[in-house]
Amino acid sequence: MEYQYLLGGVIASVFGWGLLLAFHAKGRRKVRVSMDIPRDSTLKSSENGMSWACNPESTDIIIVGAGVAGSALAYTLGKDGRRVHVIERDLTEPDRIVGELLQPGGYLKLIELGLEDCVSDIDAQRVLGYAIFKDGKSTKLSYPLENFPSDVAGRSFHHGRFIQKMREKAATLSNVKLEQGTVTSLLKENGTIKGVQYRTKVGQELTAYAPLTIVCDGCFSNLRQSLCNPKVEIPSCFVGLVLENCNLPYENHGHVVLADPSPILFYPISDTEIRCLVDVPGQKVPSVSNGEMSHYLKNTIAPQIPPELHDAFISAIDKGGIRTMTNRSMPASPYPTPGALLMGDAFNMRHPLTGGGMTVALSDIVLVRDLLRPLNNLNDASSLCKYLESFYTLRKPVASTINTLAGALYKVFSASPDPARNEMRQACFEYLSLGGVFSNGPIALLSGLDPRPLSLVLHFFAVAIYGVSRLMLPLPSPKRLWTSARLISGASGIIFPIIKGEGVRQMFFPVMVPAYHRSPPMA
Repeated sequence: MEYQYLLGGVIASVFGWGLLLAFHAKGRRKVRVSMDIPRDSTLKSSENGMSWACNPESTDIIIVGAGVAGSALAYTLGKDGRRVHVIERDLTEPDRIVGELLQPGGYLKLIELGLEDCVSDIDAQRVLGYAIFKDGKSTKLSYPLENFPSDVAGRSFHHGRFIQKMREKAATLSNVKLEQGTVTSLLKENGTIKGVQYRTKVGQELTAYAPLTIVCDGCFSNLRQSLCNPKVEIPSCFVGLVLENCNLPYENHGHVVLADPSPILFYPISDTEIRCLVDVPGQKVPSVSNGEMSHYLKNTIAPQIPPELHDAFISAIDKGGIRTMTNRSMPASPYPTPGALLMGDAFNMRHPLTGGGMTVALSDIVLVRDLLRPLNNLNDASSLCKYLESFYTLRKPVASTINTLAGALYKVFSASPDPARNEMRQACFEYLSLGGVFSNGPIALLSGLDPRPLSLVLHFFAVAIYGVSRLMLPLPSPKRLWTSARLISGASGIIFPIIKGEGVRQMFFPVMVPAYHRSPPMA
């Protein structure tokens, strides 16, 4: 199997080296469906955001979950005149240690959806790029924002504040109903999802019906099993801390420390707070309750972080409030089901190292909005299902690029006992430090501003070639030649399985997929 990776890597490397510097043309494919639909009534805001502009029995769309995807989708579809019923397990402000950094590409989607004001008045911080640290050295990578309005940048914030702002905005539409309740099952009749059964806040068992049910109930979804083939992997866990009374070495930048055994992240979440996420490989972390975690953080992690953050890091450990969560990845493997659609983390997850999850979710929402706009009637479940299969293909180039980058970068940035893997890690740091096209291309991918699959592959193997050139100079030796071959093989072994899981044809050649060309069903 390794020789196949080696052969593929050599071919891709030669191809990538020849095309990398010439690959600058930026072309984004516009979604082909953008027609407006006639509106039966004018939208009016209700005082409490919880009333209907229509009979609840004539709900157009049920949305399960009101996190990032669910709340943004509710507002977007409601603004288009759809009668939306959102059922969320807990409408109080969530408190999470991820979903706190929105890349510039995601912010552009937020603007496109009319939700950009949801990052206002929550003490959100502008993020202008990343700084990467390794072995006492650092390099700064700025987002390529020159051709965008001055407001466009990344944003980092308290996750819960952002969610509440989006929920509040969705609730201002009188045809959007937000209800607290736990969806226990999907109602299926002759293979078609007709609605949901749910338990209200006071324990009452109810049913709700709609032509289309969109499931966005998050990474712990209990409904996804009937709508997709979930292959959930847990590569690592995050240990979260909040640092206070300190400044990041590079203002308004996320910070990534290439530590041993795996990366450490820092980014601002308010004027006075910095989030620290320590990645711990595997599914188990040291115990917080018996002091093992504090000992691990102080003795293994603290010596590796930038000196400017050391004292605040130790203070945060002593203060307590250490939190942990598993990092999950899951490729999108949907079962097209009449009457239902799966979105958000319930549908597709990637390692949170690159902060791409919200960008993917918001990009998906733009696609679904544009696909549904021409449709006056959603009642033909079979035709609607066939038409919406195009969503799964249309999303692939953007979503798969961000997913693949997250998975590949996590493996490259993690320490390894394998000398070839460590050479790849060092090569990646030095490659990004070169500046120009060598940093602008990768940071454009990371930011979601230019998520092109071919650009990702070219830069990935350009890093591998750079690593080989380091080994070959000043003079090659048998050991260096062997390490070079294993570096190329290892690079291929990292990226090709991820691409295979995403789908080669859908990712690189979506126009060859029949669903790509589906036309809207006749009303």
